[in-house]
Amino acid sequence: MKICAITMVYRDYWALDQWYRHYAKYLGAENLYIISHGVDPEIAKICPKASIINIPREDLKSFDRVRMRVINGIQSGLGNIYDWVIQTDADELVCFNPNTYGSFQEMFESTKAPALFALGLNVAEVEGDMPLKRADMALANRRTACVTGNYSKAFAVRKSIPLRWHGVFCGYRKTEDFPFEMPDDVFYVHLKHANLEALIAANAVRQSVADSVGEKWNVNGWAEPDFHAKRFFRKTAAAKFLPWEQAVALGYSQIRDNPVRDPERGIVKPPFINYVCRTTLPDWFREI
Repeated sequence: MKICAITMVYRDYWALDQWYRHYAKYLGAENLYIISHGVDPEIAKICPKASIINIPREDLKSFDRVRMRVINGIQSGLGNIYDWVIQTDADELVCFNPNTYGSFQEMFESTKAPALFALGLNVAEVEGDMPLKRADMALANRRTACVTGNYSKAFAVRKSIPLRWHGVFCGYRKTEDFPFEMPDDVFYVHLKHANLEALIAANAVRQSVADSVGEKWNVNGWAEPDFHAKRFFRKTAAAKFLPWEQAVALGYSQIRDNPVRDPERGIVKPPFINYVCRTTLPDWFREI
């Protein structure tokens, strides 16, 4: 089975380093594809064995929609070569319990679905956490996470199924029958808030992009990123705490059992339920 991973990035160097090292470990760096939004020699330094695709960074109007079309187009092409294509943002890692799956291949061999979703975990740096050094992997040093539907995304597809709005575009007549498969012990881990130092730098970039375009991207926090970050930490701290097993069970009951099927847009996706609960990550996350 051939598996690859793809992302698109602009100057989010800390997150990209996490992304590259994680997926290179499981898939091999030669099966990683990075779309660089503008030529940036630093990306090749961080990801020396990955395939880097440079695209122009000129007109940023309709940035989010254009970005989605570009990455889905390249993902579709890779689907002619690979059996499965994993697609995430640079600050997102798909993680599986090593006691359940020995590899991504083993996980994919366990399903006949055309796409897979994973339960979302928004990882946070909290008081008492040590700052991360450049060589540190976030999940070896962070324990606090919020279970979230907002990051319970589709993460992998067979062939040319586009990813849209955290779900998949399956066609206007197929939404009722399209399988919404979110396997046990597979998690979609969002790292944006796991490193405060990197978050400050990334938010400065997001704010500069939002200012230059003049658009309000309220869904993904590009507009007013500092406000969104402060709200995340405040709401995460206020969220109900549950032990890991209970937190995951609640997440599955609220998110996996209630997929959104939208025939008007041809989309199947998780519900956008945020801050389901707060939990502590189990020790196996330290090893992945």
